Amino acid sequence: MDDAPLSRFHKKLALYSSGGPFLDGYVLSIIGVAMVQITPQLQLSDSAQGLIGASALIGIFLGAFVGGWLTDKFGRQLLYTIDLVAIIVCSVAQFWATDPVWLFVLRLLIGMAVGADYPIATSLLAEFTPRKYRGPLLGGLVVMWFVGAATAYIVGEVLLSYGGDDAWRWMLASATLPATVIVLLRHGTPESPRWLAKEGRTQEAEAVIKQVYGPDAGLADLPEEERENVDLKAILRSGYGGRMLYITVFWTCSVVPLFAIYAFGPKILDALHLEGGLGNIGEALITVMFLIGCIVALVMVNRIGRRPLVIHSFVWSGAALLLLGLFPDAPSTVVMALFALYAIIIGGTQILQWIYPNELFPTEVRGSAVGLASSASRIGAAVGTYLVPLALTGWGIGGTMLAASAISLIGALVSMIWAPETRGLALHEAASLEPRVRRESAVSPAEA
Repeated sequence: MDDAPLSRFHKKLALYSSGGPFLDGYVLSIIGVAMVQITPQLQLSDSAQGLIGASALIGIFLGAFVGGWLTDKFGRQLLYTIDLVAIIVCSVAQFWATDPVWLFVLRLLIGMAVGADYPIATSLLAEFTPRKYRGPLLGGLVVMWFVGAATAYIVGEVLLSYGGDDAWRWMLASATLPATVIVLLRHGTPESPRWLAKEGRTQEAEAVIKQVYGPDAGLADLPEEERENVDLKAILRSGYGGRMLYITVFWTCSVVPLFAIYAFGPKILDALHLEGGLGNIGEALITVMFLIGCIVALVMVNRIGRRPLVIHSFVWSGAALLLLGLFPDAPSTVVMALFALYAIIIGGTQILQWIYPNELFPTEVRGSAVGLASSASRIGAAVGTYLVPLALTGWGIGGTMLAASAISLIGALVSMIWAPETRGLALHEAASLEPRVRRESAVSPAEA
């Protein structure tokens, strides 16, 4: 199974799994455009803006952990569509929101559903995908995050121009359409044979393997995994505790600047003197650059390896933010060039958010581990997003960008110390502690 050719099934599964990241990017980005109307209509303070901007991230924190635990306990298939149904219901309900509290609660629930999809979809994809394609396909999910973000800005701009005073309501409710399409496409996806086998449902696992890999394949082709240190409570006190710590820190440092930029992109660009149409064009161009950066990283992840990619991505993207902080009054072309540089280079850390967690933990707790790491990283992301309006007011754009640069450079330092290398390993090898001890002369704290 780890050396099987890439089939039509794998491609469809990757496409359908990418629906969650698409919705994540869409939901988190559309609020930045909608806030242009929401702020004056609901008379939001800086603090209220921050809370509404961070509400989905807080929901992701809650939903990712719960979704991870549920997907390990009840399977990947069951929750693969249920979580998106919740997004549909809450997105529609946003149309009738009349006060900040109601809007905050609905976006919190949407975030919980989006967060739950992280461990569900990525675990399912990781457990079906051959090793040669696992990194690019898992990392490719992040590409769809930026596709969703770009789509949100286009839809938001159109509705802002032609939707009148209720344009923001249509923006927030518009997530219903893609969510419905994704639910219909996901229907009928089989359960992970690795999870079925771990649950003792061997006949079902055998049937799925034959369905996906052909009549000559069977349960004997499923590689054995270690069954030690697999209790979720044991993660934090076992050899997997270091891995969890590294993933949480690296993921947090990766998403805090990015989510802050996306949630308040127009406000940040306005502070950098890119106003009106120029600001909207700048936001669209930055989104395209993020997308290009992820595609470049997908090409590089199997060529140079996970560890060099994450380190270089943090170092050079942090340098771009540092220059923005030191020279906030630079000409608009220079500002846009630095933002574009950041957007392209940060792609390495973005795709590894989906690759590392799924490779470094065994099947029994893969969903829970991904959910726990995602939840922990969203604490920092939510706090950072909440503080952006306050930071822009108190520190100015220069200080805000310097803070974002410091976070990225912390990610670089932590990665230099702890980042593991899993390139070329089968899924059960990457998740096992023992083979990595034998392969390397020294074991980093993130793996020991």
